Order: sequence, then structure tokens, then C-alpha cells
Amino acid sequence: MGAASPPTVGEMDGRDGFRRMSQGGPPGRVHVVDGAPHRLRSCPSALMAASLSTASCAEEMQKAEGGGCRDDAAALRLKEVAMAAILVAGVIGVGLPLVGRKRRALRTDSAAFMAAKAFAAGVILATGFVHMLHDAQNALSSPCLPADPWRQFPFPGFVAMAAALATLVLDFLATRFYETKHRDEAARVKAAAAAALAAASSASDEDITVVTVVEDEHKAPLLQTHCHGHSHGHGHSHSHGQELVQVEAREGEVSEHVRSVVVSQILEMGIVSHSVIIGLSLGVSRSPCTIRPLVAALSFHQFFEGFALGGCIAQAQFKNLSAVLMASFFAITTPAGIAAGIGVATFYNPNSPRALVIEGILDSVSAGILIYMSLVDLIAADFLGAKMTGSLRQQVMAYIALFLGALSMSSLAIWA
Repeated sequence: MGAASPPTVGEMDGRDGFRRMSQGGPPGRVHVVDGAPHRLRSCPSALMAASLSTASCAEEMQKAEGGGCRDDAAALRLKEVAMAAILVAGVIGVGLPLVGRKRRALRTDSAAFMAAKAFAAGVILATGFVHMLHDAQNALSSPCLPADPWRQFPFPGFVAMAAALATLVLDFLATRFYETKHRDEAARVKAAAAAALAAASSASDEDITVVTVVEDEHKAPLLQTHCHGHSHGHGHSHSHGQELVQVEAREGEVSEHVRSVVVSQILEMGIVSHSVIIGLSLGVSRSPCTIRPLVAALSFHQFFEGFALGGCIAQAQFKNLSAVLMASFFAITTPAGIAAGIGVATFYNPNSPRALVIEGILDSVSAGILIYMSLVDLIAADFLGAKMTGSLRQQVMAYIALFLGALSMSSLAIWA
């Protein structure tokens, strides 16, 4: 009989018992190698997926390094231009509503301001949905990250949802804090005014009665004084004077002011965190071909976001110093991020797993914050509230401005 050909799949009987060759055995079967059980791991599909993932990650790394368009000197010049352009755009965007609040046509209760605020709400909504959530998805689904767990679960949407719920809690707590603080200040003012009136009554001949009027549904607390004066001369005169000291604004106005303060601060927190990531990503790039279209796109991006934030700061009616500090902090964040990116470009790898996870989580958090703020505190508060009870023309203008803001910011996603 001729020699038997070596088995291809095959089972070999021997002293060590049943064995299956690793070259032909079905994936996942247990075979014995030198007497020890061993599970197959190198199935063709797994090898192919791993090689494709490695190749895709290599392409991402090459793209980050600039590919065939790498020029460090030209990239540095473009980054300096980008820092100046984005800074100017941010200052103009956030400054327009703050300067305009001194103008009669752009006061916070005017139709023009309502339209501008609606435009800003659309900008913030598109920033959260189209820009931040998309960037988070790209970062956390990068082939440079391991598939388990980052491609096994929709982390961007989950983190954005958690951030929106956390923003709801923060919004509630901050509102209660400012309302309590305002009530305490109002109580101190009332007590001081009552003491001053009592002191004045003891030092005069007039009979002054101090009465505290309890606020009703619409009126604010008042201090009311009744003055009875008597004069002796050719005749007898009896005069009753009444002085009203306004201690608080109306309760509704107070609550609206508190909400504006909270909204502006939380909104800035959400915008600033994303601006730093944008600046850092641009700063570490070494490709002029990548940076050049981003200069104009990010300048418009910064202008629209600044306009939205400036409108909220103007409506909150901060003192001039506080408003300038908030506006300046927003305006410098993206240029500061670019400067930081330039400083770490030599050793920072934007496609490293740690960098991708941090970027994806921060973008998801920012998306959740801005989506919540735009829908709840900007759009629903104005479009479903008492403010939208003006003329039909004013309502139509507000809706058109809202859609234009959302479309304008969304269109920038073509370039940035």
C-alpha cells in the first residue's frame, strides 16, 4: 500500500489522544498541542478585522501628520493667522449684543432682540447636534480605539444624555441658590429701610406709621409710610402724605433675571469646553491643507457662538465688569487652545487612545449641555412662554431667525 497523504483537517489518533490541527480546524474548537488544550484564536475573520483596523488607524495617523501636505513652517504661520482671526471674530460676536443693549432698538424687550436671541438659540442647537455630537462620535468610533468596549455601545449618545440630565439638576440647584440669595438680600434691605423710617419718626414732630405691605401675586413688597402733619397759623391744616419705597422688583421679573443668570453661566461652561478641544485639535495639526479651510470656518463658528452667548449675558444684566470677564473668557479659549496645541504638537498624538477618549467624552458632555440649554432654556422658554404673545409679524420673525441660525451653523459642518 502507498504512503498515506497527510490529513488536512484531520484527526490524528495517537498516544496523546484526540488532536485537531490548527490549520484546518473550525474556529473556536479546542485542540491539543503537546498534551495541553489550546483554543484557536487566529480565525481568518478576526485576522482580517485586525488588519483592516490597523490599516485604518495608520491612515488616521497619516492624516493627522499631514499626509503629503506636511509643512511645519507654513502650518505655524496659518495657526498664528487663525488665532488672530478667531479672537477677533469671537470678540465681535460676543460684543455685539452687549454693546447693543445700550441701544433702544436692541433692548432685551425689543422685537429685534427677540429675533437675535432666536437666531442664537438655533446656533446653539445646531452646535450641539451637528458639531459636538458628530465630533464625539468620530472620536469614540476611531479605529485607533479598541473595538471593545468603544464600538460595542453608543457612548456619545449615552454621555450626552447623562450630561443633559446633570445639567437639569445643576440648573435647578443654581436657580434655587440665586433665588434664596435674592430673597435674603431683599429682606435685609427691607429691615434697613424700616429701621431708617423708625429713626426718622422719632426725630420729627410728624406721626409716621411704617407699614409693610405683603406682596401679592403680581406686586412686589413695599414699605409704606403715612405722615400726619399739623400746622398752626391763621388756620388749621391736616395733611396726609404717603411715600412708597420699592424694595423688590416684581416677583416674575426677579425669577426671569435669576434664570437669565443661570442660563448664561451654564451655557458658557458648555461652549468653552468645546472651544478648547477645537483649538487644541487645530494647534497640533501640521498640515497647511487641513488648517487653511478651518481658519474661515472656525472664525464664523466662533462668531455665531459668541453672538449666542453675548445675547444671554446681555439679558442677564450683569455688571459691566462681570459681563466683560465672561465675554473675554469666551473669546480667548479657542486661541488659547491653539497656542497650547502648538506647544505640545511635537509629542502630542491626537489619535492616541487616551486623547481620543478624552476628546470624545468632553464633546459628548458639551453636546448634552448645549442641547438641553437650547431646547429648554432658550427655545421652549421663549417660544412657548408669554414673550411670544406679540404681533404675528414678531412671531414669524422669531421663527425665521431660529431656523436661519440652525441652518447657518449646520452649514459650517461642511468645512469644520
